[in-house]
Amino acid sequence: MTSPGFVKDTDWLDWHSKPSVPQFIVPAGAVDAHCHVFGPGDIFPFAAQRKYTPCDASWQQLFALRDMLGFDKNVVVQATCHGTDNSAMLDVLARSNDRARGVATVNPDVTPAELARMHELGVRGVRFNYVKRLVDPKPDEYYRSIIGKIRPLGWHVVLYFEPRDLAEKWQFFSSLGVPIVVDHMGRPDVTKPLDNAEFALFLRFMRENEQVWTKVSCPDRLSISGAPQYADVIPFAKAIVEEFSDRVLWGTDWPHPNMKKEMPDDGILVDYVPSIATTAALQSQLLVQNPNQLYWSN
Repeated sequence: MTSPGFVKDTDWLDWHSKPSVPQFIVPAGAVDAHCHVFGPGDIFPFAAQRKYTPCDASWQQLFALRDMLGFDKNVVVQATCHGTDNSAMLDVLARSNDRARGVATVNPDVTPAELARMHELGVRGVRFNYVKRLVDPKPDEYYRSIIGKIRPLGWHVVLYFEPRDLAEKWQFFSSLGVPIVVDHMGRPDVTKPLDNAEFALFLRFMRENEQVWTKVSCPDRLSISGAPQYADVIPFAKAIVEEFSDRVLWGTDWPHPNMKKEMPDDGILVDYVPSIATTAALQSQLLVQNPNQLYWSN
């Protein structure tokens, strides 16, 4: 599935070509609030400084999955394999008929005109990645200069970090002055008790910073017990959904970059949702109200 000129990593797992139809019917207007596209590499080349080379995963395939799973909209997050060239993600937004929004990756030298064009196409945030196996994080001032440029647009910052990063960057993350969305609950260690110190710090981060949201997504990345229940992840995600019901989002993470053992079935991931959002009201907030408020209200 990789384009000519790019050879995908030898251990790369392609996305599930025949995911199951979920038994859980998502509410009308539901948003898959975390997904990506890769290339196609012959149209949208992968970045020279990338730390992985994926298979192709196009807008056509993303929209087909959206429709099969029963979602209405997508939030497409810039993939690290594309670096700061957001062309593939922006192409999805341009083709979406207002049914997709985007999260970009930019440099401090991005111009107001470039940001204005992204906003018109549907970008509503930028992503700062601190996961060192994927990127080389930059100094704080690098990110502050970007925030200064996006603040007038009303955008938010998506943070991808692991527990040790939160402890290290607490003051910086708490000082950003814009809404924050944390990917995948800050990747808690689900082999530890629910009341472990790292997860307690994450809950404190959300309690003390009312502009912090989080995605309760990617049980497949966090679980040791595995599919289809992802039982060891449920207590962590459920606790967050119930305490911060107005600040949670969910997404498939399609096409699931850098999965090493097995590729998740997207239908099973959708069927996981009622185990962490256990009422129709919580499901509506998680999948409809919250993402529409954050991504389609401005």
